[in-house]
Amino acid sequence: MTRSARFASLFAATFFFLAGAPALAQDSAQDIDCGECHAAADVGYTSTAHPDVACIECHTNVTPAHKDADLEPLTDEESCGECHGSILRSAGRSVHKGEAGCNDCHGAPHAIHEIDDLASAVSPINQIQQCGACHDDPPELVDGYLTSEHGKALLLAGLVNAPSCSDCHGDHRIMTADSSRAPTEHYNSPEMCGTCHQILFEEWKEQSAHGLAWQDEKEGPVCVDCHSSHQVRDPSTYDARHAGAQNCGGCHEEYLNTFQFSFHGQALHLGLSEGATCADCHTPHKNLAADNPASSVHPDNRMETCGNCHEGITASFASFDPHSDPTDPDYNFAVYVIWFFMTSLLIGVFAFFGIHDLLWLQRSLVGTLRGEFKEERQNASGQWVRRFRRSNMRMHVVIITTFLVLALTGLPLKFSTAPWAQFLVNVLGGIESTRFLHRVAAIGTFGYLIAHVLEVMYRSFVKGEKGMFWGPNSMTPQPKDVADFFGNLRYFLYLGER
Repeated sequence: MTRSARFASLFAATFFFLAGAPALAQDSAQDIDCGECHAAADVGYTSTAHPDVACIECHTNVTPAHKDADLEPLTDEESCGECHGSILRSAGRSVHKGEAGCNDCHGAPHAIHEIDDLASAVSPINQIQQCGACHDDPPELVDGYLTSEHGKALLLAGLVNAPSCSDCHGDHRIMTADSSRAPTEHYNSPEMCGTCHQILFEEWKEQSAHGLAWQDEKEGPVCVDCHSSHQVRDPSTYDARHAGAQNCGGCHEEYLNTFQFSFHGQALHLGLSEGATCADCHTPHKNLAADNPASSVHPDNRMETCGNCHEGITASFASFDPHSDPTDPDYNFAVYVIWFFMTSLLIGVFAFFGIHDLLWLQRSLVGTLRGEFKEERQNASGQWVRRFRRSNMRMHVVIITTFLVLALTGLPLKFSTAPWAQFLVNVLGGIESTRFLHRVAAIGTFGYLIAHVLEVMYRSFVKGEKGMFWGPNSMTPQPKDVADFFGNLRYFLYLGER
């Protein structure tokens, strides 16, 4: 045999030996009968993800003569890496590197199921429990999701395509929430939300000031700023609507202040769920500057916008300025004058009668203790003069009742942010009953005004009575009324007779 022939024979033998070695090793491994020592019931192998995987393919450190004491715990690379190498490399670049292994998420090795199997530890319905085992601080991460619209859709309604943890954060290559490569990062989050809310995302991106700013990479609110991340609420509920104004006010503080003291803001704050909030006028995803012709609050579009809540409106009605500041004389002087007059009238009336009643009360108590009224009681059987006719007495009952009801139901709205306002509204039965009572009292007020005018006209022009506009029968204050006022004041202050 020549040298070249011997070399060829040696090469062929070596090749066939090396090629056959793995097969021999595999045959040797497959010769291990695990069932001789490990009964199937004890192993509890229920995996649907690895139904045809042999024991040795994961337990790579097992030999025919192994003993439990000789086996070291297997790493993810040793047990899972042979088949899932690319996934392991992705996980090695994630925030979970060195913190969580395959089985920490996917469950016990013998009970790993397909991802879309509802029994899987990482199925949508089990993710919240699996992830929450580690990510439970702060509690709002888990508790917020459970009570969110996403959580209720998944866990209560059973919609398995509702977003769970991995839909937003990813699966194996998870980054910290604020990482520039994380889908949950502030700038990236709109595209993350847009994977499900595609129509709203396109509308927001192309037709809102916020979306246009986002495209230009300018600072501005995105989905999670308004809807939050884990505690996503139904935007049509009262709590969400009330919080929405506060969210907008985080950036538009000057408009929040004027909104809070407008009728819309006051009524909403006191519990009127259908009270207009920012999104009702400016729209949630198409909000544009007021001078933009496409804006819902542009003068050309206000009739339609206001008409969504108010039927049969006019152009004059739609010209209402919901963000007017009545306390600023430079903004609208006429409105400022009206506000100043009404506020002064309100404070003045309550201050005057409050002080008057307190002075009267203390003087009456002192007079009683001194026995100043004994003589009047002793002569109580004497002659009495009726000051008012029966119709006047009825009128006074209506006046007092309607005034008190208007005050009780109107003051909470005027001072809606005061700590007692909400309590008083609750005592009155809620905002709806408060509104109803206020309207009834207002009708009563206009009713007795009209009744009084008609009575004066009838008695003056039909019956020919004198002194209906000036004199003892008139409601016009007389000089004697002024003298009696100062006389009462001297009496209250112990400076004169009763």
